[in-house]
Amino acid sequence: MDVRALPACPVETTLTLISDKWKVLILRDLMSGARRFGELKRSLGAVSQKVLTAQLRQMEDSGLLTRTVYPEVPPRVEYRLTDLGRSLKPVLDAMQSWGEAYQAGLR
Repeated sequence: MDVRALPACPVETTLTLISDKWKVLILRDLMSGARRFGELKRSLGAVSQKVLTAQLRQMEDSGLLTRTVYPEVPPRVEYRLTDLGRSLKPVLDAMQSWGEAYQAGLR
């Protein structure tokens, strides 16, 4: 992503990179290690193949994950977080804690 295209506000920058529901869930799934496309699709459930592909490409372009194609038959493709992607762990942890507290308050 071109740094000149990013918003001036750091919070808005973060939201620009992970604002889609699927991106946050992809990050969640990849925090534990590499995953194949099918594994991600099964974990996310309702996401279409087209949307998942687009989200993964955007995240790769942003430097949050890498896509590795293994020269096998059939081809195997794995997605893995970069150091930059893994650096979002505290953000996801905070979102999880907040969500748990919110859910507990509704009971």
